[in-house]
Amino acid sequence: MTPLLVATAVAVFAGAALQAATGFGFAVLAAPLAFAALDPEEAIGLMLLLGMEIGVLTLATEGRRPRPMVRRCLIVLAWAVPAAVAGVAVLRALDPVALQVAVSVGVAATLVARKRLAAERRGGGGGAESRWAAPLTGVVAGGLVTSTNTTGPPLLLYLVGRGHEPVPLRDTLTVMQLGLSVIGAVAIAVTGTHGAVPSAGLIAVFVPLVLVAQIAGRPLFALLARHGGYEPVLNATLVVAVAAGLVTAVL
Repeated sequence: MTPLLVATAVAVFAGAALQAATGFGFAVLAAPLAFAALDPEEAIGLMLLLGMEIGVLTLATEGRRPRPMVRRCLIVLAWAVPAAVAGVAVLRALDPVALQVAVSVGVAATLVARKRLAAERRGGGGGAESRWAAPLTGVVAGGLVTSTNTTGPPLLLYLVGRGHEPVPLRDTLTVMQLGLSVIGAVAIAVTGTHGAVPSAGLIAVFVPLVLVAQIAGRPLFALLARHGGYEPVLNATLVVAVAAGLVTAVL
């Protein structure tokens, strides 16, 4: 393995553990390095595969009944379907550096928007949720899942800060991202993007790595839920993702 691929493995482990704890963080940490280490199409294919693995492990192997917000999930995923096909065109059109920069810009914009929304809600200006909030989230996330795979930021912007408890929030994020990964994989297949199929060597290394990371992240979820540490962890994740994306793009 090259040094860059080793760094990608470290980012994948950290991102998978963080996503096990919060429902968010895998792609924003892993995607910038994956795009730097691999061909963009293969990077997307690998991220989709590992994203599905994380979702299944979170929902099916923790010995509990998941509690997602079903209506929100259905609306977001329905609107994501047509956008995922458009995202494939973006993937094919942009070079790796442009995609890495796009990841960082999107995450940075999410961080700024979350800060502004938090300030508005503290000042009583949050208001009711727009009827277009969920459809717009679906369109943006659908376009991202097959272009940069960083679907977490728009989902996070849509869900976090609305007073949801940690368990249903984490489960909702997980269901949405699992559904988006499936939609993305189907869009990749129907558009004949054969370069997105990851090699057997990558699968052999990264699938077990994600399994170990997901198990390692579970105790952190309980700790954060108990002590209310979601906001600082999520904000720190966004900052790290921006920095990692810009550094790898420059290098």
